[in-house]
Amino acid sequence: MGKDIITTAASASDKLNRPFYIKDVKIKNRLTLAPMAGFTDAAMRTLAAEGGAGLTVTEMVSAKGLVYNAEKCEGLLLTSAAEGVRCVQLFGHEPEFFREALKLDCLKKFDVIDINMGCPVPKIVKNGDGSALIKNPSLAAEIVKACAASSGGRPVTVKTRIGFDKDENVAVEFCRTLEKAGAAAITLHGRTRAQGYGGQSDWDTIARVADSVSVPLIGNGDVCEENIGDLIGRATAFAVGRRAIGDPWIFSRMTGKTDSPGLCGTVLRHIGLMREYYGEHYACVNIRKHMGYYLRGVRGGKELKAGLMTIDCVDELIAAVRKIIGQN
Repeated sequence: MGKDIITTAASASDKLNRPFYIKDVKIKNRLTLAPMAGFTDAAMRTLAAEGGAGLTVTEMVSAKGLVYNAEKCEGLLLTSAAEGVRCVQLFGHEPEFFREALKLDCLKKFDVIDINMGCPVPKIVKNGDGSALIKNPSLAAEIVKACAASSGGRPVTVKTRIGFDKDENVAVEFCRTLEKAGAAAITLHGRTRAQGYGGQSDWDTIARVADSVSVPLIGNGDVCEENIGDLIGRATAFAVGRRAIGDPWIFSRMTGKTDSPGLCGTVLRHIGLMREYYGEHYACVNIRKHMGYYLRGVRGGKELKAGLMTIDCVDELIAAVRKIIGQN
């Protein structure tokens, strides 16, 4: 199985539709939804899976938080039948808490265990979590080993970045360390922690890392319809992040499958899923961050977005969406 990078002559959609394996877990195609805190709840992941994403990943969940109060994390661990492969992302910096978390019943339903070693948010980094682990490869390796030993045979993967400081690039060495420790796949964001989400993703480095490891390398950063043809051959698979917010059907278009049911239908489906999984109040409040993306370029979008701030009833929200978006 290995890294399985496709370079044969075929259309981009044909290549993206080919399955690959993370250890013995089959991923149906080469596109994944990158985990994004505050966005990739069960509702968005369901939409992305229905839209064609081969793999979706939960928002990051604290390993320590799970050990001390697993019930508090229930919302983050919700999954749906649409997610054919279930992957949870854990974060922290203490191997013992990862080890204990993986013994919990609430994680038994997940097929893949992912470790966050890339989050650039200051409060996460300050605690030694996320991308801070790039600066401590020995501890990063200990965490991977602890998870691999406690996962019950399930594959352990890591999401990370090419470096920590502005001009730092330690991706090859760091990813080799992760593989040696037991990582069954690696998702690599082509930016440093210092870059955050600015500048261009370094796909030359991603390709170099893909050539340097034997496990699947999932490239992340600026993946979109316009450039996917140029990126194929540089990684095993491709993680779509911010481009999927407000456009869960990007996966369908990239794989040449069916088109979206339309903007209005997609937004209403999103609202319905939020209410189903998390309740009325959650749906009314949390759809607001998504609407800014859904409404880009929509006539009357600014009016609707402003009106959302006072809506606290899903039926009223649905009526407003139909009135504005239904006309576009």
